[in-house]
Amino acid sequence: MSTDSGSPPGGAPATPEPDRATYGFPRRWWRFLARHSPPGAATVAGRWRSPLRGPWLTSVFGAVLLVTLPLVIVTGLLDYAAYSPQFGQAFPRDVGWLRLPPFDWPTRPSWLFRLTQGLHVALGIMLVPVVLAKLWSVIPKLFDWPPARSVAQVLERLSLLLLVGGILFQFATGLLNIQYAYLFGFDFYTAHYYGAWVFTAALVAHVGLKLPRLVSALRSRPLRRELATPRSGTHPEPPDPDGLVPVHPGAATISRRGALALVAGLSLLLGTLTVGQSLDGAWRRTALLLPRGREPGGGPNGFPVNRTAAAAGIRDDDTGGGWRVTLRAGGRTVALDRAALLALPQHTARLPIACVEGWSTLQTWTGVRLRDLAALAGAGDLSSAHVRSLERAGLFNQATLQANQVLDGDSLLALTVNGADLSPDHGFPARIIVPALPGVHCTKWVSEIEFRTRGDG
Repeated sequence: MSTDSGSPPGGAPATPEPDRATYGFPRRWWRFLARHSPPGAATVAGRWRSPLRGPWLTSVFGAVLLVTLPLVIVTGLLDYAAYSPQFGQAFPRDVGWLRLPPFDWPTRPSWLFRLTQGLHVALGIMLVPVVLAKLWSVIPKLFDWPPARSVAQVLERLSLLLLVGGILFQFATGLLNIQYAYLFGFDFYTAHYYGAWVFTAALVAHVGLKLPRLVSALRSRPLRRELATPRSGTHPEPPDPDGLVPVHPGAATISRRGALALVAGLSLLLGTLTVGQSLDGAWRRTALLLPRGREPGGGPNGFPVNRTAAAAGIRDDDTGGGWRVTLRAGGRTVALDRAALLALPQHTARLPIACVEGWSTLQTWTGVRLRDLAALAGAGDLSSAHVRSLERAGLFNQATLQANQVLDGDSLLALTVNGADLSPDHGFPARIIVPALPGVHCTKWVSEIEFRTRGDG
């Protein structure tokens, strides 16, 4: 974005940044540190010479993050709630006092999870350039000496460490997760959940400390004027108490409007290469950043799939003529083969299926309503339904559905999709489809459904 290296004009050595703040308690300690700076500290600090750096540009990036990051946080927590943690099937399972208030995840609108998860992933990816630009704008502060001038500033620096470390950790692990690159030696779900709370706490603390400064900095330079200023008219801001403005600024190599346009353009480019995973049709081909968000082929079953039948260990013998789905309710058991299911009243619904990695697709499903199966099994005052798959291992070979999810008129044990039998990869001979339910809980290769009533256990 600018010249960020070299010596001050005339070849003179860089001088330390002037003392712009008073020392707090214990003053002797801070002054001692100031007199004994590490070798080369002044030279390193003098290398950051971009005239763009200053409170205004930093505050613009900060304002964008202040508006958008809460949306990323809220959609992430909503996605966790969509897994019905009250049944112990959200990951991590036991979060202690960090658990969310219990509530039943709604089935309407049917695209709710598609929206929250798609927005969480797409917006997170789009914010990468903004986060990097914000860090670029304040990186000289990492070389301040002394590193703090009071106990209060030490606490502020610690909150910044959690803030910067937290956002980089969340972004890095999140991006690796959607690429199915588990290079880290820990559970992603657990780390991402706790990391989100650490980052959120640090963000709240940082906003509380810096919001007045952000507002005053934004008011110091009208946005319209900056957007009309070319590179030739780009000059450093006046010296500021935060020390963001360089002491010996170099010549501008780009205007502030150019820097903002560059960051905005990169964000839009990433969004364009991401949003197609949450849309159908021609847009799907633009999802170049997502490994499984694109169409795998044509035909009625030509839409994305995460776990194939081969990966799940599903054999032809498991889904052949001997397959049955077992319905249980109380002490009653009913076993139905595929022909018996097809003989029951069929219902068709056009519903999305959405994956935690961010991709989703809208398809037309046909099958037997879950509430009809519950009635057939003799379930009374329904509290939940536990679904098991033919898959023998894996985190999601079973799922518990809430009562409202079982009773919704569009919740199905699906037998066909888009007028054709389900393919083996999409769950043949039968799979669960529920409005607004995370895709991994739309269990494939269903073998058993246990309808539980409020009097059970």
